[in-house]
Amino acid sequence: MTKSTDHLAARAAPAIFVVLWSTGFVGTKYALTGAEPLTYLSIRMVLVVALMAIIVAISRPRWPNLAGIGHSIVAGILVHGIYLAGTAIAIAHSVPAGLSALIPGLQPILTSTLANRWLGERVTAQQWAGLALGLGGVLMIMHNRTISGDAGWGWLASGCSLVGITVGTLYQKRFCGGVDWRSGNIVQYLAALAFFAAGAFLFEARVVNWTTEFVLALTWLAVVLSIGTIGLLYWLIRRSAATSVASLFYLVPAVTALMAYVLFDEQLDAVAIAGMATCAAAVFLVNRAKA
Repeated sequence: MTKSTDHLAARAAPAIFVVLWSTGFVGTKYALTGAEPLTYLSIRMVLVVALMAIIVAISRPRWPNLAGIGHSIVAGILVHGIYLAGTAIAIAHSVPAGLSALIPGLQPILTSTLANRWLGERVTAQQWAGLALGLGGVLMIMHNRTISGDAGWGWLASGCSLVGITVGTLYQKRFCGGVDWRSGNIVQYLAALAFFAAGAFLFEARVVNWTTEFVLALTWLAVVLSIGTIGLLYWLIRRSAATSVASLFYLVPAVTALMAYVLFDEQLDAVAIAGMATCAAAVFLVNRAKA
C-alpha cells in the first residue's frame, strides 16, 4: 500500500466503521426473528470460527504464546461475548434496534476515564468537552424512552455491553497489540463461542427457525461484522489513541436510529434529532483535539 493510499484508507476507515458497526444492531433485530439471543450468537460464532480457520490455514500467521492466548481469550469474552450478548438480549427485551446502541454509545466517557489512568493517554480539556457534549447528545436521543419493565432488563443488558466493549477495547490495546490479528481473532472467537454456547444450553430452548431473513442476517453479521468490521476496529485501535477510536461510538446511535427509522419505522422526535447532531459535534471536538 502506497503512502497516499494508506492516508486515504486512514481517512475513510472511521466513517466506514461507523456505518458497518451500526448495521450490527439492525441485523441483530432481523436475526432474533429466528432464534433466541445466545442461540443465534452461538451459530454466528460457529460460522465466524470456520471463516477464520480458513484465513489462518491459508495465511499461516504466527501464533501467540501462552500469555498472548490468555489475553486473547479475555479480550474475546469482553469484546465479543459480553458486548454482543448484551446487545442481543437488549433487543430481545423490547429495546428498539435504533436505541440499542445508546448505552454502548456512552463508551467514550468510560474509555477516556480509564485510558487516562490505565494507558497513560493524556485527555485534553477540549477532548473532555467533546466527551461531555457527546454524553449530552446521547441523553437527548433517549429523553422520552421507557426504562422500566421488560425494557428495563434490556437497558441493563445494554449496560453490560457498554462495560464489555469499553474494557475489552482497552484490554485489546494494552495486552494484544503484539498478537497477529488472524491467530488472535480465532482464539477470541473460540472463547466467545464457548461463552455463548454455555449460556444457550443453560438458559435457552435452542430452537432455530431457518427463515431467509434469519439466514441473510446471520451471514451479514458473521462475515461483514465479525470478520470485516472487528478487523477494522482493531486496525483503528492500533493506529489511534483509545479515546479517539472510542469517540466514533458516539455516532453509532444516530446512524443506527436512522437505519431503524427507514427499515422498522422507529420514530425520532426533534429532540432526538438534535441529539444526533450533538453527537456528531462531539466526535469532531474529540478528534480535532487529537489532531
